[in-house]
Amino acid sequence: MEKVLSAEATRVLGVLIEKELSTPDYYPMTLNSLVNGCNQKSNRHPVVEYGEFDVRDYLDELQRYRLVGHASVAGSRSEKFRHATAQHFGLEVPDLALLASLMLRGPQTVGELRTHTTRMAAFDSIEEVSSRLDGLMAREEPLVMSLGRMPGQKGERFAHLLCGEVAMDDVMASGSVQQPAARSSIAEELEEIRSRLSSLEEAFEQFKKQFE
Repeated sequence: MEKVLSAEATRVLGVLIEKELSTPDYYPMTLNSLVNGCNQKSNRHPVVEYGEFDVRDYLDELQRYRLVGHASVAGSRSEKFRHATAQHFGLEVPDLALLASLMLRGPQTVGELRTHTTRMAAFDSIEEVSSRLDGLMAREEPLVMSLGRMPGQKGERFAHLLCGEVAMDDVMASGSVQQPAARSSIAEELEEIRSRLSSLEEAFEQFKKQFE
């Protein structure tokens, strides 16, 4: 890939993509919502603890590559951000969903990717996911690579290349373990509720300021 992003900036970009595809009513995102999205304790690997100043730095990095920009939202006084990943790389929604999942959860099998992207895009079959991954790997500048089948794993795993080539030693050392599908689904629903509550709190604060 021509542009190599930091892992931190990639986490921010993944959150923006996830929010746009899964809960578009709460997109574009405020800085506070981005911080909360990055620091989720479930459906993220690794778990991180970013502060507002950290996320601003990562947004600056993404803006330098023209992957993120400010968004003007009618009736909102809060600073908001949107991504331009689809336009920048020429991607469709299914491709964005797969990339976002890899950016937020780490390497995954085709089956895991299909499960983890259900709220972002609809894949009719495992074969459709495989076909999309093949397309992302066959680009002149690939965005995804195959890691093959690792010891103890049932299937071939895939990783994104936004942070550069993936070292197998790093993957082995990371010990990335995915949650069972049922637990993952419940955790996703809880995180969505938390995200919506956070957005409602921000909207209420903005509403109160109109009368101060």
